[in-house]
Amino acid sequence: MTSQTTIDTTGPGDKASAPSDPTPARGLRGHPWFTLITVAVGVMMVALDGTIVAIANPAIQKDLGASFADVQWITNGYFLALAVSLITAGKLGDRFGHRQTFLIGVTGFAAASGAIGLSNSIAAVVTFRVFQGLFGALLMPAALGLLRATFPAEKLNMAIGIWGMVIGASTAGGPILGGVLVEHVNWQSVFFINVPVGALALILGLLILTDHRAENAPRSFDVLGIVLLSGAMFCLVWALIKAPSWGWGDGKTWAFIAASVLGFALFAFWETKVREPLIPLGLFRSVPLSAGVVLMVLMAIAFMGGLFFVTFYLQNVHGMSPIDAGLHLLPLTGMMIVGSPLAGAMITKLGPRIPLAGGMLATAIAMYGMSTLKAGTGSLTMSIWFALLGLGLAPVMVGATEVIVGNAPLELSGVAGGLQQAAMQIGGSLGTAVLGAVMASKVDNDLAGNWKDAGLPPLSQSQLDQASEAVQVGVAPVPKGTPEAFAAKITSVAHDTFISGMSLASLVAAGVAAVAVLVALLTKRGQNADAGAGVGHI
Repeated sequence: MTSQTTIDTTGPGDKASAPSDPTPARGLRGHPWFTLITVAVGVMMVALDGTIVAIANPAIQKDLGASFADVQWITNGYFLALAVSLITAGKLGDRFGHRQTFLIGVTGFAAASGAIGLSNSIAAVVTFRVFQGLFGALLMPAALGLLRATFPAEKLNMAIGIWGMVIGASTAGGPILGGVLVEHVNWQSVFFINVPVGALALILGLLILTDHRAENAPRSFDVLGIVLLSGAMFCLVWALIKAPSWGWGDGKTWAFIAASVLGFALFAFWETKVREPLIPLGLFRSVPLSAGVVLMVLMAIAFMGGLFFVTFYLQNVHGMSPIDAGLHLLPLTGMMIVGSPLAGAMITKLGPRIPLAGGMLATAIAMYGMSTLKAGTGSLTMSIWFALLGLGLAPVMVGATEVIVGNAPLELSGVAGGLQQAAMQIGGSLGTAVLGAVMASKVDNDLAGNWKDAGLPPLSQSQLDQASEAVQVGVAPVPKGTPEAFAAKITSVAHDTFISGMSLASLVAAGVAAVAVLVALLTKRGQNADAGAGVGHI
């Protein structure tokens, strides 16, 4: 059977104007701004967990006697479940209602968090982290779907701006809060904190959220499409996660990439045959929507990939504690907090094209500036580049989200929200993997020569490989008992080599951001954004 789903490609001027305000809400229930507060509390919990747990990993490893590979799965299990499930979770929201999906996601995420805090084995921690990812995938697209359906078009960008501000602040604030909790309480508190937050989001959701559904919302499930897309996403993300340890030239890496490509091809073919596809391919006939998805991927590559090394730079080169490193990133956080609502207002007035292009240009300049950082660079100089990065990211987080969600029909707002989040997750994974490969290659090429030029004793190949792994994260491979003069030389070589790798990775990130400037020029205001304003309450 051929797909019967049609995509509205008419512009705002081609259809009757939608009401300028949502259906009037009685009291708290259905009120747009209280809806925003409610979903922000839930989204904050998920965004915070993306970074706060990294600070707790060493304490978890020590307390539970876990191996390094086990601890990696605390992060990888969560990310894998989240990335694979997002689009399907968005479809569930379109089918059953975003209110119900949001409430289930909040409840499940908080319950899984509490279970992790009570766990006494690394296997239990990883298992419940996977459940966190699955429930987080339910929550995130539902939040966007609720905002899309509740806010009128002229206020949607401001709402998404505040939503983006919450995500940015939570993501950047995770290491600070995590450091405080681990240092002054215990690692379990990093997870227990989600229980009261989740309970608050659940109570607010029951009191405030109203279900909005389009008249032509999907009534069936594309089960084979879900299996094919989930399999393709799993193979892609798995290849990106394992590539640093397997190697980019390893046959296993490319086998999973090939399986991913095949899975996506079969999924695309099947979507043209099923009556109600998981993702109607006609959705991508919208050039602005497609550009928004690509833009989100490129932004995440530049931002998450570049920022990955900055944390090592601050802690291992400058010797800062996790809390101090988090505080040094406050200019980035602060500019995202201030800039996101302002970007929403600017996009509402000017449209997304100019703010998005300008934001990616600022991001490119900031990443170039970060390529100039040295071991002795002062806090003021770092703060300037971090602040510029936050200022550049704010309009992109807001604008690309509005472009994706606003250019999709209302009945596909959950799928569009899943696309937005999946694009960001895949981009972040690509950025970390690709820029990590750039860093590793640069360190491998430079370390032996720098070591020799410093007059240090020669290393065997196995010793050089071990030293290279340490230097890739900014750690100086100084053996115990090394004389102070030699230790200083080794530290200098390690830090200089790390910084040369970070500089090259930052330049690559700047180039990706520059390409994204051109992609941003293809975006425009959401053609279907008005649809949410007039949807009745169910």
